[in-house]
Amino acid sequence: MTIYDKLFEEEYEIDSRIIKFVNNLESKLQDKFQKVSDIAQYNQVKILKAMQEEGLKATDFNWTTGYGYGDIGRDKVESIYTKIFKTEDSLVRSNIVSGTHAITLAIKAVLKPGDHFLSVTSTPYDTLQKVIGIRGNSEDSLINSGYEYSEIPLIDNNRIDVKNIKNYIRENTSLVIMQRSTGYSNRRAFTISELKEAIDEVKKINKNIKIFVDNCYGEFTEILEPSEIGIDIMAGSLIKNPGGGLCYSGGYVAGKEELVERAANILTAPGIGKDCGLTFGMTRQILQGLFMSPKIVEDAIKGATLFSKSFEELGFKTIPASSDPRSDIVTAIELKKPEILEIFCKYIQFSSPVDSEFTPIAWDMPGYDDKVIMAAGDFIEGSSIELSADGPMRDPYYVYFQGGLSYYHIKFALIHLLNALDKENLITIKDI
Repeated sequence: MTIYDKLFEEEYEIDSRIIKFVNNLESKLQDKFQKVSDIAQYNQVKILKAMQEEGLKATDFNWTTGYGYGDIGRDKVESIYTKIFKTEDSLVRSNIVSGTHAITLAIKAVLKPGDHFLSVTSTPYDTLQKVIGIRGNSEDSLINSGYEYSEIPLIDNNRIDVKNIKNYIRENTSLVIMQRSTGYSNRRAFTISELKEAIDEVKKINKNIKIFVDNCYGEFTEILEPSEIGIDIMAGSLIKNPGGGLCYSGGYVAGKEELVERAANILTAPGIGKDCGLTFGMTRQILQGLFMSPKIVEDAIKGATLFSKSFEELGFKTIPASSDPRSDIVTAIELKKPEILEIFCKYIQFSSPVDSEFTPIAWDMPGYDDKVIMAAGDFIEGSSIELSADGPMRDPYYVYFQGGLSYYHIKFALIHLLNALDKENLITIKDI
């Protein structure tokens, strides 16, 4: 028995069978873990090089007040993001309130009233459905504002129907959108190579159609980013992967200069664009979080893979499977029973460093039709790069597990959770 195992048994009353079960599965994943580490090392050097080439200085962490004129740190952040993502320009701001906000800015930067936009990755994430207007009744939705929208269902095994894209393109189609990550769906994230196949097809049909990728949860999970395979604009959140668990808030839009400028005008006002906007002293956190993000993403993916492997061995369906390629940090697990979903979120919360004494309950979360249960004992509220789990209370009761600033924390949470499920006779631990 290791010191670690003894601490588990004495302080948390963990059954030794659970510890052995997880340790045995962990040993079988070392080759896959090494591949994840290789990607993290590459991305770490890429980010370091960008910061060095942009001449990042300690004085860049100073900030201005009022309108934010002449904030050299803010400009340096955006130059670094531009270099890392290999785009023409970037908008990185703490007053972008969420990934959905960043995505909306990017989409509106392309569209003009009367334009048609098409999702080739089926129905987007729940919160974006209300932005588009396919759910809810907001007068300010894109459809109610004069834009046309349609989507292409996925085909067998949840693949993009690349051959059928041409049949959905209209004369007034100006934008194709793609969601890289799982969202609240039953598919795995699309890899860069899968996205590229669809991107190439769209450009072959009409090279003037702009392409947007929702990059939330996907940053630094592969060697390439969507911005390197022919898209025009993408967006993401700073309280997910690129924030490294340090950003209080924020998001980014990156891509073609003219589109980023339009996104900035929508965020502030025409004629103001990127020239104004306080950083509120967040430049240091944004850049330090970015610098740390490859390692944190590495640990999150390793932990997610261990979760997948463990629940597969217990007879649950996981998306992606532990053997699948990964292109985001999210793992969906089909739990089938609401009580298992509740216990799952309960013990993720109990395993957290913050608010660990609270029990999560399902509630009417803004932007969702179903009640959502959410576990997130985070240092930054809602930070999906930190250990968290959530799911809508609807059949077949998927839980969406993501994040973890440390692999060791994720492993602890898994053992704690399995121990609770075992005590409730909801799983059967097998010898591996």
